Amino acid sequence: MKAELFIQNKAVDAIQALYATSVKPEDLQVQQTRKEFAGDYTLVTFPLLKISHSSPENTANAIGEWLKANVEEIADYNTVKGFLNLSFSSSYWNNEFLSFAKNDSFGQLKPSGKNIMVEFSSPNTNKPLHLGHIRNNLLGDSVSRLLQANGHNVTKVTLVNDRGVHICKSMLAWQKRGNNATPQTSGKKGDHFVGDCYVEFNNILQEQIEELVASGMPKEEAKKNAPCLKEAQDMLLKWEQNDADVRALWQMMNKWVLDGFEETYQTMGISFDKVYYESQTYLLGKELVLEGLRKNVFVRDEDGSVWCDLTADGLDRKLLLRSDGTSVYMTQDLGTAERRFSENHLDEHVYVVGNEQDYHFQVLKLVLKKLGFDWADSIYHLSYGMVELPEGKMKSREGTVVDADDLIEKMYQEAKNKTIEAGKLADIDEQERERLYNMIGLGALKYFIIKVDPKKTMLFNPQESIDFNGNTGPFIQYTHARICSILRKAEQQNISYSADTMSENIEASVKETRLIKLLSTYEDKLVEAANNLSPAIIANYAYDLAKEFNQYYHDTAILKEENKEVLAFRLLLIDNLASVLRKAMGILGIELPERM
Repeated sequence: MKAELFIQNKAVDAIQALYATSVKPEDLQVQQTRKEFAGDYTLVTFPLLKISHSSPENTANAIGEWLKANVEEIADYNTVKGFLNLSFSSSYWNNEFLSFAKNDSFGQLKPSGKNIMVEFSSPNTNKPLHLGHIRNNLLGDSVSRLLQANGHNVTKVTLVNDRGVHICKSMLAWQKRGNNATPQTSGKKGDHFVGDCYVEFNNILQEQIEELVASGMPKEEAKKNAPCLKEAQDMLLKWEQNDADVRALWQMMNKWVLDGFEETYQTMGISFDKVYYESQTYLLGKELVLEGLRKNVFVRDEDGSVWCDLTADGLDRKLLLRSDGTSVYMTQDLGTAERRFSENHLDEHVYVVGNEQDYHFQVLKLVLKKLGFDWADSIYHLSYGMVELPEGKMKSREGTVVDADDLIEKMYQEAKNKTIEAGKLADIDEQERERLYNMIGLGALKYFIIKVDPKKTMLFNPQESIDFNGNTGPFIQYTHARICSILRKAEQQNISYSADTMSENIEASVKETRLIKLLSTYEDKLVEAANNLSPAIIANYAYDLAKEFNQYYHDTAILKEENKEVLAFRLLLIDNLASVLRKAMGILGIELPERM
């Protein structure tokens, strides 16, 4: 942004000098020059033709010539139709480099005072976290870090869906076929153990359907009348009536699952500032719905159910309370949103939820607005696409879900195999190797998922994600380790460098200038990524930076430079590059090793 502002201000001077006309800097369009053209930044001159009364080319050339002659930071220019491509001088980029090299807070924007809540993960307590949850968690966590880097006050929350008939299905299966087993006696993580119970319920259901069909009942009717379905519904009613035995079983099995979740979260490096439970929030919205009835915003049907008619808004009628007075998901979300905004004085609320819930959040915002809450427009649904493995889609009921724990373990094994095969860790002790295998495996997993635009459906291939060449986490990790190796050797040779003593007259090479340009855009990338709620922008920026460094490293013998000032400049440059890589990848929750 700094470079764009500089050009806007200087272009204002040029226009005043050439055409005796004043314009506002913010009215001038400046953007980074496209890669296929020479230049750093481009001024779009088409809107200026009514001032210049000349052709686009002549207008661009006139402004370019004035800037080159009167602004020492502008080294050259070229014109492509009405686009004025401007090239900064090497001294400009050197000064730009020294300004952020001396800035300890580079990459952390000024506090905005804005309070933002980010909800993500939100699992059900009837099965372990799976591949879909991994993308959700990684997006939610990285978006939170991204917003924090932009100076916002961020609260990370999750809503645990710990009640409902699906929870009762696992409980019922444990009662029928669990044989009083526990995670401890079975040697399984609690969430996996309860997930097995959920799969077992589906087995019971299929057996009962087959029995009913064998007795002469049509299959579609049998699917609705299997006894276990009624038993699960009855168990939910008992839960809502605070039946002591049902509640005790529910608390025991939920604790098994939540303990398992926490273990997985810790492995992934995920944490929350606050945890909400559906069992504590599902009634929150009922009073809001009754208030809407009193204001004639909602209507009550003859059977006692309450609805919001959204047909005039191009949608349909939305159920808010069932005929028996019980709430639905929408009711809960209305109440939870109102409670969160009032208690936390939120300016924005981001929900990280898959794109299958696009309609739900469209309705949520609309109903809240009808209730008179102006902050409804400050709710954002970060709608992301599904993630699949080469084997295809997953189905919880059939037990074909790819568990998060299993995938993380697979990534660890892939990292171990690839690094042993490459012979990269032969001189590192066993404990450090194990730590690096985990770091590389998790880095590969996180990066491969986050680098894809959230809105896109993606295919995750564990083997492709661990590659020390290409757009992968391990490639960036290895780049960082390579820079650290150079800096260690410099230290061993007692070579010192400092931004405070660096000469401003160093003539940077073309590749060094390219690195400086990339580094200088980091904060702009932070703003762009936050505005789009897309950590993928930061992921791909980190890859571009690593790739650019490797090309520079290939052509430049950094430590063999005999000119001490140039050597110090190069070391300071790559030191800052490593620092920005750590900051960028840190937003993605990825650690960068110093040795690999």
